[in-house]
Amino acid sequence: MADVTTLLSAARSGGAAEVNELFQLLYGELRSLAHQQSRRQGADAVQTTTLVHEAYLRFSFSGSLRLEDRRHFLAYASHVMRSIVVDDARRRLAIKRGAGSAPVTLDTGIRDTTATADEDVIRVHEALAELMALDERLGKVVEMKYFGGMSEKEIADVLELSTRTVTRDWEKARLFLSASLQDEKI
Repeated sequence: MADVTTLLSAARSGGAAEVNELFQLLYGELRSLAHQQSRRQGADAVQTTTLVHEAYLRFSFSGSLRLEDRRHFLAYASHVMRSIVVDDARRRLAIKRGAGSAPVTLDTGIRDTTATADEDVIRVHEALAELMALDERLGKVVEMKYFGGMSEKEIADVLELSTRTVTRDWEKARLFLSASLQDEKI
């Protein structure tokens, strides 16, 4: 098997065989990323294997990859997996809320006030999208650290920053997301 950088170089020109080989070579790491995503989402989460396979399909249909090395590939994979989890949460919420059916009013006065895991996924996604709009680099740090499970050193290498800068960015992003999520509860 070729190394990741060589395969990524070949995949840039749209080589499907290289994408297949990349996934075979990095399957263990991709499963680890997917497992972290699934574990955070709880019982209703997309299964680990399903998440990896769905990511593979999205990679396959994306055309050519513009990634430099293994770390860039895993950072992009974490982004793809995050979007899969969010899409799945939206789908389940749509089904839960009737998926276009006519609403039925109940006079019991009982209302579900607890947020489901799917609603939490959507809230975090929306807060992260707001953060990305304000400061894209902070959003990428969160995506790679939280969703991708990458270390600060790996993130620093991918973003071509110092580890200290990534540490500061992570702290800023956590404060922003915490405040953003608290504002939504009020």
